[in-house]
Amino acid sequence: MSETKSVIDVCIAGTGSYVPERILSNEELAAKVDTSDEWIVTRTGIKERRIAAEGQFTSHLATNAARKALEQAGLAAEDIELIIVATITPDTPTPATACHVQKALGASKAVAFDISAACSGFLYAMKISKRLISDGAFKNALIIGAEKLSSVTNWSDRSTCVLFGDGAGAAVLRRAEPGEGSIVATEMGTDGSLTHLLEIPGGGTACPITSENVNDNLQTLSMLGKEVFKHAVNRMKEAAEKVIERAGWQPEDIACVIPHQANLRIIDAIADRLAVPNERVFVNLHKYGNTSAAAVAIALDEANRTGVFKRGDKIVLVVFGAGLTWAAAAIEW
Repeated sequence: MSETKSVIDVCIAGTGSYVPERILSNEELAAKVDTSDEWIVTRTGIKERRIAAEGQFTSHLATNAARKALEQAGLAAEDIELIIVATITPDTPTPATACHVQKALGASKAVAFDISAACSGFLYAMKISKRLISDGAFKNALIIGAEKLSSVTNWSDRSTCVLFGDGAGAAVLRRAEPGEGSIVATEMGTDGSLTHLLEIPGGGTACPITSENVNDNLQTLSMLGKEVFKHAVNRMKEAAEKVIERAGWQPEDIACVIPHQANLRIIDAIADRLAVPNERVFVNLHKYGNTSAAAVAIALDEANRTGVFKRGDKIVLVVFGAGLTWAAAAIEW
């Protein structure tokens, strides 16, 4: 789904992220399932991941990231007009996790809701809020990708339990002033015919968790990894190329590509297909694993705060997730 140029330019005024304190290393996992640090690193690039504490929910992670983004943007919570939380691990089926975040922040004037697009959720939220701001419906928005994937991980399945972690990332979007950067182009798409490749089959109306199936791990993530890999590389390449073309850029113009942090092999393949050198591709996968909707948001904040790019630089975000979903954004910082 593409878009025409916005009526009002929209910029990213601040970013924030939060990860739980507990670190789960490959060595610790190897003591629980038949795996090893070498096996995990070779196949994924992941060294460790963060795990939320008992009693720490997705809304808590999201709120901590949101506060940092608001602080950097110089915006008070009571001035936020829109909150979108992208998550597949909500605190509760209803109300939305965004409502819990609104309450925790004291953002009483904000419209708040969740979206579910798995790993693509943060960029879906970016496109939605950009359009709502550029059309004049809102002056600003707080978008958050937040996940507690440890709550939906099958810790006895070595093919998936090594991949996932918990965390949250956030960004404040607002109308851009003259001379400020802007979100130049966005793209998103879905192929619902491939829902079976990456899913949590139980826990919804199609397959409620009952006393008969409670021990079947139906409420945990399952994945056909090789098929997901193939589609991820192709769709991310296509989405990134579309926003780069729409922005009128060339690969050599791009200061930083921030891809979804799922697998180092996927990241390397994307860099190669986009003809962007690896040194201009931001990676923090080794520290956090795949945090789904939070992954690209956490990476954006880390890259921003460590000076990977500067004002005026051109950056590209690109993601892929269950659904199957994908999205990309071209941003002049």
